[in-house]
Amino acid sequence: MQCDNCGQRPAVFHTTTVINGEKQEAHLCEVCAHEKGQMGFSFPNLSIQQLLSSFLGQDSFAGARTAPQQQVEPTCKNCGMTYSQFADGGRLGCAQCYDQLEMYLNPLIKRIQGTTVHTGKAPKRTGGIVRKKRELATLRQDLQVAIHAENYEEAARLRDQIKQMESQIQAGGDGSGME
Repeated sequence: MQCDNCGQRPAVFHTTTVINGEKQEAHLCEVCAHEKGQMGFSFPNLSIQQLLSSFLGQDSFAGARTAPQQQVEPTCKNCGMTYSQFADGGRLGCAQCYDQLEMYLNPLIKRIQGTTVHTGKAPKRTGGIVRKKRELATLRQDLQVAIHAENYEEAARLRDQIKQMESQIQAGGDGSGME
């Protein structure tokens, strides 16, 4: 495919733009894309630190939204790294930083990942019981929510499902006989 702009060189940049429901495609060679400023995802005025700061919801520590406003900046007692240094650089100084700055990092981690608990993955062929235990934990949480909402029919259904799953786990299988 040739460049839409010059028609001489092969097109290496392909963009699709939808404006008011109308789809527009552009196929440009490297030279024409550079002239038009469409060289991939280039943001000349944006650094990685600025991108991370946008995730942190701040421009500097003084404007932090994820960390409570204090006079003294939170600091890791082990390596001396401050929260604003983390916000600027995007890296923690040591393993103890997670513990020392936990109250400031947890809201950030939760906002980015959706949870602060790592669950990992289990292989499909060998992780049947692991998956069942995770499902069981989820069912127990759902049961508590149903009880709190006074949805007793749903709670009874969940209770029965939990009992069935517990018996499967005690039997050492996932209920499919393939474990």
